[in-house]
Amino acid sequence: MPTSNPHASADSDAHGHGSHDTTNASNENTALLPSFLRGEIQHEGESGRHGFHLRHFCSVTYKSSNIVSQYVNFLWPFVPLAIIFRYTLPNHPLLIFGFAYVGMIPSANLLGFAGQEFAKKMPKVAGTLIETTFGSLVEIILFVVLIVKHREPVEGEEEGNGDEGNLIPIIQAAILGSILTNLLLCLGLCFFVGGLQKTTQKFHSAISETGNGLLLVAAFGLLIPSAFYSALKGETTFGKNSLGFVILEDKFTPETLQKDILKISQVTSIVLIIAFGCYLLFNAKSQHSVFHEVIEMDEHRDLDREEDQARMRYTGTETTIALTISLTLATLLLIHLAEQIEPVVHSGIPDQFLGLILLPLVEKAAEHLTAIDEAYDGVINVALFHCLGPSIQTALFNGPLVVIVGWILGKPMDLNFEIFMIVLVVLGIVVVGNFLRDGESNWLEGALLVIVYVIIAIASWYYPNPDVATSNGIEGSAVSPNNITIDKALLKNLLTMANQNP
Repeated sequence: MPTSNPHASADSDAHGHGSHDTTNASNENTALLPSFLRGEIQHEGESGRHGFHLRHFCSVTYKSSNIVSQYVNFLWPFVPLAIIFRYTLPNHPLLIFGFAYVGMIPSANLLGFAGQEFAKKMPKVAGTLIETTFGSLVEIILFVVLIVKHREPVEGEEEGNGDEGNLIPIIQAAILGSILTNLLLCLGLCFFVGGLQKTTQKFHSAISETGNGLLLVAAFGLLIPSAFYSALKGETTFGKNSLGFVILEDKFTPETLQKDILKISQVTSIVLIIAFGCYLLFNAKSQHSVFHEVIEMDEHRDLDREEDQARMRYTGTETTIALTISLTLATLLLIHLAEQIEPVVHSGIPDQFLGLILLPLVEKAAEHLTAIDEAYDGVINVALFHCLGPSIQTALFNGPLVVIVGWILGKPMDLNFEIFMIVLVVLGIVVVGNFLRDGESNWLEGALLVIVYVIIAIASWYYPNPDVATSNGIEGSAVSPNNITIDKALLKNLLTMANQNP
């Protein structure tokens, strides 16, 4: 936008971007390349180059979008080592998991940075939405990999977790854990580092109110199946006849309730995805001018705006290559992670802690780094968008999407979450909504949000695995320990025999 970027206009005129002269156009590449080497400011999102240049590609990738992301690039050696260990040391699952976990951080960081580069070539609001979507691709890939590797326990086989076991509890924990990580940890760190630069940071109500309202609606939709189950699990009666035998009723058995929960989850997922489409349409059309104005205002308050404008950019081709490389590596590493989940759980790490804390931390690494850097630079509205946006997308799209993928694959992925996690998400949304209500933040509010997240992490470490105890599952409530069940047909035969031999 030339009117809002005089440096870019002057630079564009100096290099012939504002002219249609064919002579200037033919010399555009040779004139622009030296200007990048001299560090002159270019128009936002403009690389000044065409095609693919390996040296510049590596230089832009290394420098990334901020100092923290630049340091993250030193973790790249973990990526090839994780792949090598997967095939050379298959009997060391913890080593493979650890290297793949750390290797996910630079891979996710590259994906997020390439998404930023792509977004900068788009209009403001559309670019922010696209950037958030690219940041969530790692999460979508993780959910899809886990549901593909999920296998229903075979009768007579010990139920477990891992690539050959029941992964649904881990997926459910990861869905809610992703929301909690963004709302409590990421937003808390944004408030904290922003408060270190400025005592009080004010944000626009268009972002905070819309985001908080959507989170409440999303939480309501996600938690309906769990509430439905909790209300009716006691109604799956085991009626007793006059002889005291427990008869399994045909009309509303625990299996019937589980099927109903699955159907409710599938239909609810479709509705939530429709709601996500409305959210995108609302941002793109109804409130486009408001969001554009807010983001534009924040960019002018950016403390390192000049440095960002002077930073080297990817070309369109380089952006595509970076996205392809990062997606490929992230998918490969996530497959390796999923393969090692069962040994990791057996080593003593609770699967609720794995799904609720560990996986969300690595899958949203790029979003977290971006949001915290923006908050530190005073761009609090954009940082808030990067915290609330991924949470909304997880609740309205990513979570429902894995239910539909499981539906297609014939795997019973539902939204019947543990009551423990339901309480955490509801309280988390209430706490964040209370902090957003006044339209401003400080470092104390940020510190409190991080402290709440740490308490949740501690509690999840001691929460038992679903195969040991469950607060909202069929296993924990289907049969009372004081009752003896008997098949109805067998009972009829016994009664017949009793009548024949009085």
